[in-house]
Amino acid sequence: MAAVQRPTLLAVLVERDECTHDEIVANFERCARANGEDATLSVRTLRRWIAGDVRTAPRPSQRRVARLFWGNAMSELLAPPPPDASSMPSTGDTVRTTFDSVSSGRVGTPALTDEPSGSPGTLERQVAMATRRAARFATFAEIDNVGPEAIAQLQDDVVYLANAYVHDPLIAFMGDLIDGQETIFRILEGRQKPTLTRDLYTLAGVVSGLIAKASQDLGQFHEAMTHARTLYVCADNADHQGLRAWARGLQSLIAYWAGRPQEAVRYAQNGAEFAANVTGSVAAWLPALEARAWALMNLEGEASAAIGRAIDRRSEYQPDDLDAIGGLLSFPQAKQSYYAAGTYVCLEGEADQERAQSEALTALDLFERGRPEDRSFSDEAGACSELALARVHTGEVEGARNALIPLLALEPERRIGGIITSASRVHHALRARRYTGSSEAKSLREEIEAFSRVPAAALPA
Repeated sequence: MAAVQRPTLLAVLVERDECTHDEIVANFERCARANGEDATLSVRTLRRWIAGDVRTAPRPSQRRVARLFWGNAMSELLAPPPPDASSMPSTGDTVRTTFDSVSSGRVGTPALTDEPSGSPGTLERQVAMATRRAARFATFAEIDNVGPEAIAQLQDDVVYLANAYVHDPLIAFMGDLIDGQETIFRILEGRQKPTLTRDLYTLAGVVSGLIAKASQDLGQFHEAMTHARTLYVCADNADHQGLRAWARGLQSLIAYWAGRPQEAVRYAQNGAEFAANVTGSVAAWLPALEARAWALMNLEGEASAAIGRAIDRRSEYQPDDLDAIGGLLSFPQAKQSYYAAGTYVCLEGEADQERAQSEALTALDLFERGRPEDRSFSDEAGACSELALARVHTGEVEGARNALIPLLALEPERRIGGIITSASRVHHALRARRYTGSSEAKSLREEIEAFSRVPAAALPA
């Protein structure tokens, strides 16, 4: 019987090891700490590496530790095994070599080949050993479990995740997001200088906020609020007024999509108090959130007043540190126009529907012509939905179908909760008495139903 071909070299090494996946992850992180690297690994990520299912490149620190831990570069580990893979040392052999070196004071990479001591490869490993040793000494000298350079790396990771959120499907980065939160929480449980602790709480808050939004997008509103409260606690510990405001805004957003508009208004108003002296875009986001919630309750006067406050705060806008992170933490003008469309479309007047269409078209135009980093697939889909809904309200079914073309073309992994809910609102409007017997309305309802049958939340992890 022929041997089963493993998908990756890593699969071969792990299969021959005597450790469980949990033990391998624990040893990987021990290797990282022993070599002064701030790298983590989850069982889920390990299994994806084993299967070669890598959609997001491993972080540099993970790649460095992988080379130390398994004795091969990440590109080799994720590639199909070579013919001589059976002669390579197993994971356990590599780990024991590494930790024997650690315990004897000789910390560095295990010997990967029998190269002469003066060969370039040996010299490179000797430099790597010295570098790791210097990093550990610097950590010890600071009497901390993290230093400014590690903080800088975490900040880069958080910026990447905040921007990935608006561009990529959740499945592409959710594992990294959870790993990032665990890393920051674990560091915070150690000891740092007070200034670094504040930075860490800020980063922990942002990552918790991203997970809260992910939970909401998957329809898990209770979990979303739990993570949002963690965000607020972190913002409070960091004494970061803008982050406090963003936390309340996120809670307002969660309540809005959960169908609790009165609660959404309260959170937005509370956040606006924190944002009174904040110049960043979060100050415009909060009254825009409030406006949509008022409109959902058909309170036109309150909704219009909140839109006016959002416009006023936009006129005072000066980018702050949250806007510098970008992605989910920024509120560009295109998104503000989308929120205005979502406000007007819930009101009953014909003029309101015209304004809703105008704001939705403005949002889509701004997204199209704006900076690539400001584009959000979910917000663009939302603007398409509000445009379609306004057209349904004014009897333009064919126009609504045209507006929904980009939304209905989204692949299943991008069909997050808010998009499904927005499409469902159009579906509900198409059931109005005026559309009884309309073949056009019936056909569009069927398209929306087919689209909604496979939401992102139903996909396998």
